[in-house]
Amino acid sequence: MQLSGWTILLALNTLWFGMGAFHFSLRPHAAARMLAARAQRTSPLFHTLSDAIRFLGGLNLAFAVFCLLLLVFADLFPERGQRALFAAALALAHASQFMVNVLMLGKHRRQETGAWPVLEGPMLFIFAIDGVLTVANGIVALWIAR
Repeated sequence: MQLSGWTILLALNTLWFGMGAFHFSLRPHAAARMLAARAQRTSPLFHTLSDAIRFLGGLNLAFAVFCLLLLVFADLFPERGQRALFAAALALAHASQFMVNVLMLGKHRRQETGAWPVLEGPMLFIFAIDGVLTVANGIVALWIAR
């Protein structure tokens, strides 16, 4: 069985969104610690943030399942245009997360309240992977659509 670039990219998307679903749904307190400064973790709002972060887990789960279904039922979408559309939508999903971190990077540099350090620790990894998958999905969407 030969793996296409589309198949590999769908597998990567499935893994990435699956990890997000796990982290944000099952480990929301750890995810909240990535976003809140140590001094803010004693605030009652920290627990609200931790509970609310589960929404990100649900969104990531939906994208992970969508990508998995595209992998398993690839024959249902044989047309290049269909796959290009899906790749573009996945690029947008990653780009939305990437851009939130771009905005946070600016806020953090201006030392504004509520901003988290994007270029440190796990947030740097998330920022980089979402950036790479934005570009990869975008390139595949354009490549398939040609």
